[in-house]
Amino acid sequence: GVRLNGHPQERLPKNVHVSIDGISGEKLLMALDMAGIAASQGSACSTGTMKSSRVLKALGLNESQINGALRLTLGRWSTAQDVDDVVGELSSVVKRLRQ
Repeated sequence: GVRLNGHPQERLPKNVHVSIDGISGEKLLMALDMAGIAASQGSACSTGTMKSSRVLKALGLNESQINGALRLTLGRWSTAQDVDDVVGELSSVVKRLRQ
């Protein structure tokens, strides 16, 4: 139920963009924010707009996949433990939202 958006190798470093089936991106972002995790929905090109991302549309995503999009970026000081923590919290949040 998770799709990697974009090319698997030819992509920006420290950046992951996925679509999660059956999840409202807005609800997902709120739940992650409450857990202290900064994330974005859509593409970087569409940050700050309420319109669907033209970049994600160009990649062939449908409206449901665009709605369930999630973008995470590592920072200079991000650690392997940070990644593990986010993966664990993301898994819990997705399970909760799918119920």
